[in-house]
Amino acid sequence: MKRIVLGSIVLFTLLLIYYNLNPAKTSIFPKCPFLLLTGLKCPGCGSQRAIHCLLHFDVRQALEYNMLLVFSLPVIIVLGYIELERKRFPDLYIKMHNYKFIWGIFTVIISWWIGRNIFNI
Repeated sequence: MKRIVLGSIVLFTLLLIYYNLNPAKTSIFPKCPFLLLTGLKCPGCGSQRAIHCLLHFDVRQALEYNMLLVFSLPVIIVLGYIELERKRFPDLYIKMHNYKFIWGIFTVIISWWIGRNIFNI
């Protein structure tokens, strides 16, 4: 229970920071080392700005910053819930942690990484 409370406090604090500070205009947020070294976007590039936009209900701009993040949020939320409730739903936990599901997510991420650099997404 302490982990859930502590995790909730950390999450709420991060959401407040991202709501109040725009990563596009504030230098305290880290820059992507992959982008700085190669000039290419990694799968996560634009995620901080996308989170800021989503917190301000600007979905269109969030999609422009990082479409994968926006479409992945429901999956991330479900995975987090399953992790917290794995004793209540052991079958679902096992299904979500099998190699086909994991390789599927890996394939989507790598495809996004390649596609966003080839097609300038």
